[in-house]
Amino acid sequence: MTASPTPSREAILAALGRVAVPGGGDLVSRDLVRALVVDHGAVRFVIEAESPEAARALEPARIAAERAVAGLPGVEKVAVAMTAHGPAPRQAAGGPAGRDEPPALTIGRHPTPGPSDVPGVKRIIAVGSGKGGVGKSTVSVNLAVALAREGWKVGLVDADIYGPSLPRMLGVSKRPASPDGKTIIPPVAHGVRMISIGLMLPEEQALIWRGPMLMGALQQLMTQVAWGDLDALVVDMPPGTGDVQMTLCQKFAVTGAIVVSTPQDVALLDARRALNAFQTLKTPVLGLVENMSTFICPKCGHEEHIFGDGGVQREAQKLGLPFLGALPLAIEVRLAGDGGLPVAATDSPVAAAYRTMARGLMAQLA
Repeated sequence: MTASPTPSREAILAALGRVAVPGGGDLVSRDLVRALVVDHGAVRFVIEAESPEAARALEPARIAAERAVAGLPGVEKVAVAMTAHGPAPRQAAGGPAGRDEPPALTIGRHPTPGPSDVPGVKRIIAVGSGKGGVGKSTVSVNLAVALAREGWKVGLVDADIYGPSLPRMLGVSKRPASPDGKTIIPPVAHGVRMISIGLMLPEEQALIWRGPMLMGALQQLMTQVAWGDLDALVVDMPPGTGDVQMTLCQKFAVTGAIVVSTPQDVALLDARRALNAFQTLKTPVLGLVENMSTFICPKCGHEEHIFGDGGVQREAQKLGLPFLGALPLAIEVRLAGDGGLPVAATDSPVAAAYRTMARGLMAQLA
């Protein structure tokens, strides 16, 4: 029996061009299709709406698009994500205390003295960087999802208190429940239990907290959540080397840290400071990750090393540390994160890179 040929981009776009959308036109003529990837018989793309309201109105079109592409010869699997500009719909913070209200993080509260335990958690993995803008949160989210897909029970803490972005990236907007006003029941997304202060505050609200407030908040996010039995708890750290890093490494039994950097020299300078900080805090470094290692044009396939080539791997070899992998700069990663569907939850080549990293990390920690 002859196998069906791999579907062409032109055939897929032609099928999507027959899917009508509210307000007139179709998915292609309205320029709503993004990050179209054809990988043998697997097809993935994103529908990018102008607003959350428009995204909800486009849901029938998303379903129709999935069916239209699935009906093409040679298509074996279709994955369609929806993303939207503007703030994601979410439940307003505040209101009377009740069963669905999380415990309040007391502003100005100092952390309790002494070390803290996280019952049921076998390993705590900190993901840090020396500076912002290197994709640390993206790596944290996708690594956690990849570990879960490889069979581990995984939790994820958004310790970037000033800039919590994990709820958007995981597609979580509902405030976590609390049956007793103290214990937080973490939401589960893509197989990962997660918590973020971003779930407890309006998305646009700024936090103006001093160091002790940050330290107390982190302690609550770690210890008041009903994590259950976890193989690993991944902690997305804020950039730099400040109070949150010190609190985590001094109060909790951190298994090890992963440092994320881009290849260029300026980023590596800051990554070295992060490595030095973890070493000063006596936290083992599990390895380095090179993010935005290369850019592959989604239209022509040309590969370009925008930020340099292999700088993080050379730094890992120089320091005698494991190199956990190189991750590309890809538009599907951005679109998937904005749409609440981490790329590691798909079957794309980028997801394969994360799963390879996850397997290497699991082997190292075993």
